[in-house]
Amino acid sequence: MTEAESVVLSALWRRGPISFTSLIDEVKAAQPWADATIKTLLHRLMQKGAVKSVKEDGRQRYHALLDRETYVSGEVEALVDRLFEGDRDALSAFLKR
Repeated sequence: MTEAESVVLSALWRRGPISFTSLIDEVKAAQPWADATIKTLLHRLMQKGAVKSVKEDGRQRYHALLDRETYVSGEVEALVDRLFEGDRDALSAFLKR
């Protein structure tokens, strides 16, 4: 996930399944992005399988399929791989300094 995509995911984690209009409002509270930018990010997240759209009561609602814990674990693993050659103990030692 990109940093921008994570902003959209964070909005979904905070608010749960929400309409597109509510999602736009939630994201704009954190970032001053245009509606089209948010729509593009949402589309990318759907293509990646991190978000799904479900029609409920005649309205589309967006649901995060990727939970925050899984996302954070993946980001930490990527950080360890990139900066510490996969050595978790090296990360831990660095953080204790």
